[in-house]
Amino acid sequence: MSENNLQQIIEAVLFVTGEPVSIKEIVNNLQIAELDVLHAVESLAAEYESNKRGLVLQRFGEHIQLKTRAIYAPYVEKMLQPVQRQSLSSAALETLAVVAYRQPVTRLDVEMVRGVKCDYSIQSLVNKELIEICGRKDTIGRPFMYRTTDKFLSHFGISSLEELPKPVLPEEEEDITEELAEEISPIEEQ
Repeated sequence: MSENNLQQIIEAVLFVTGEPVSIKEIVNNLQIAELDVLHAVESLAAEYESNKRGLVLQRFGEHIQLKTRAIYAPYVEKMLQPVQRQSLSSAALETLAVVAYRQPVTRLDVEMVRGVKCDYSIQSLVNKELIEICGRKDTIGRPFMYRTTDKFLSHFGISSLEELPKPVLPEEEEDITEELAEEISPIEEQ
């Protein structure tokens, strides 16, 4: 195995693990002399340094790790923050479900279904661009109407609203419960 090939293998392993990897672990798994691994690691680190790449190879005692070059960390954080904001509370998920299945809806429509105030959940979903204002209802006060967005479809990995699971209606739920009860045989007493 050439030194260049070994560098590429080490780089790939470090990239995929994302965690510090011990040099001994590389030596044992690749069955290569420790001196060859150390030389490849030093060459790879020098290459990252000479090109001032976005990553650096750092050594911590007997461990090595690929890390973001410190000067690029703010850009990485800026890109990752939208992903962190995507986590949804159960209240937001319930609100989103009502909007998705009954759209276009007003805040009051959502609150009637959920039985609780939904101002914060709706604002949170608008901020995350999962729902949007799509007009005003032609009633007293002209409240905003909401619908889901393309970002909603992307977030849940569907291409259209037709792919949403069909809701189970209360009367269907009773039928399903009865069918399940009939299928389950009672446990006989011994």
